[in-house]
Formats: sequence, C-alpha cells, structure tokens
Amino acid sequence: MRNFRSFTLTASALALSVGMAHAQNIDPNLPEYEAASGVSGNLTSIGSDTLNNLMTLWSEGFRSFYPNVAVQIQGAGSGTAPPALIEGTAQFGPMSRAMRGSEIEEFEARYGYPPIPLRGAIDALGVFVHRDNPIECLSLQEVDAIFSSTRAGGADAAITTWGQVGLEGEWADRSIAMYGRNSASGTYGYFKEVALFGGDYAAEVREQPGSSTVIQGVAADIGGIGYSGVGYGTADVRAINIRGEDGTCYGPDDAPSGMYPIARFLYVYMNVDPNAELEPLRAEFVRYVYSQQGQADVVRAGFFPVTARVADMDLEAFGLK
Repeated sequence: MRNFRSFTLTASALALSVGMAHAQNIDPNLPEYEAASGVSGNLTSIGSDTLNNLMTLWSEGFRSFYPNVAVQIQGAGSGTAPPALIEGTAQFGPMSRAMRGSEIEEFEARYGYPPIPLRGAIDALGVFVHRDNPIECLSLQEVDAIFSSTRAGGADAAITTWGQVGLEGEWADRSIAMYGRNSASGTYGYFKEVALFGGDYAAEVREQPGSSTVIQGVAADIGGIGYSGVGYGTADVRAINIRGEDGTCYGPDDAPSGMYPIARFLYVYMNVDPNAELEPLRAEFVRYVYSQQGQADVVRAGFFPVTARVADMDLEAFGLK
C-alpha cells in the first residue's frame, strides 16, 4: 500500500521543498519525457480556473505524444473539483488551494481512502493595480485593510483611498476599487487565508467569475486593485511588491525562494486506489507533468516550475517510483 501524504504549503515549506528554482531555470534533474506504448483513452479535468491555461498546455503537450488521447477541461473554480472526483465525473481535479478537511472526509466516506495531490507548479498570487498607479509596495496588513471588513491583520481602520497608503497629488483622494474572485475559487480562499489573515472580505469587493476578468476589471479602473494568479497579468496592469516579515518588499518573482508572502503550490487531485496500480493513461500524464517538457509548460503558463525533489516525492506517492 502506498504512503499517501497530505501536502500543505507555508512560506518555509515552499522554500524547503523547491529551493531556489526560478521560472527560467527548470531543474536539470527532471527527465525528458519519452512516449510509452499502448496509451489511449479519454480524460476529463474539472476544477480551478487558475489552472485552466496550464491544464490546456499539459494536455496539448501530452497529446503530442499520444494523438489518440482526448482531454476535456472545465474550469469553474477549485470548489468544483472535489464533487467531480467524488462522483467520478473527472479523473483530474485541479485546485489552486489544498483540499479542505471536510472535502477529504467526504471523498474518504465514498472510497475508503483519501485523494492524492500532484503538485505540478508554484504560483504567486499577484496584487495588481492599474499600470498608471505609482504605488510600489504594500504590507499584508495594508492589503488586509483594503480588501477585508475584519482587519484581522491589525490595521486600525479600513483603507479606502490611495492617499492612506502614501500616494500624493491627484492620487491622494482617489477611491480604491477592489476586484476579486468568487467563493467557488481556490484563489478566493487562499487570499482570504493569507492576505486577510483568515478574516472576511469587505462587501465592496467586486467578485469576478475568473482570473482574467479580475485583471480586466483592474485594467479598466484607474483606482482598481485586484488579486489573481501572476500568470494572468497583462500590459495594462502591474503586480506590486509585498512587504515581507523582514520589512523588505518582495515581488512575485521571489516566490520560489519563499520570501514572497503570497505563494502556493498548484495541485491536481486524483482518485487513486492505494491497493491498485495507476493505469497507464493517468500514470503517463503524471510522468509528463514531472518531465522537462511538462515543467516547460509551467513556465509558458506564467508559473514557477517545481524541482526534481518535489517530483520524486509525488511520483513515489503515486506508486510511480
């Protein structure tokens, strides 16, 4: 019986697990993918909107080796992944957050064992502002005071204008307009946990159905600020730096070092019977993700690649080592 682990992410765990990997530097210890024989069939992925582009790139890369494989991808939010896995309507459940205990318990009640996650990439959540906004850096406490109603980070008052975070002139009295995801999104939950210190969103946050629409909202609103996977940024917005615990301002590119405070693994959960071998179709997809080609897809999607150390741990969990 394989040893299934529960993987969560903190800044220190991220730094330990992925070392100093950068988007331009795919771990040379990851193998080149080589096609296996007898791989065909249909795969369905239901889950995270954040992972839509990456799942598409992985699927296209995988199908370049196996043209007889068909992959369908639906990305309505991480919250849709656990029910799809439980009901058996999807083989892959991409999630931009770790599964909650209640979701794992519901899965276990059906199957008698937990789902296991493939940690295929690292994402930095960007805090985006309009490209003309001169703000350079905010602390998490300031981000919390902008987006939350509870200010669990300790701020004395809500921040509603750009002057309250140091901007002057025409920006001093300009109102802040907040854009975010809806509650089905793993990004919504992760941002709430980390940037809002577990508090509640302000009622004024304009919830959007997808990462791209958050960016579009900020791009069209000079006073706007929003959060999204950094890979969704465009030329019309800018990801600002976030002040770390040491007082230094870090950008999303610092995510692999563990210094950028809003970083996370991106998961693809799967239903794998611990007492049976993983069938070739899904086994080869997992191997593809943890190959040079699969991690090159991660870079193209705007995320950060994982190291061979993470790959080896997950391949062992899937019984593929």
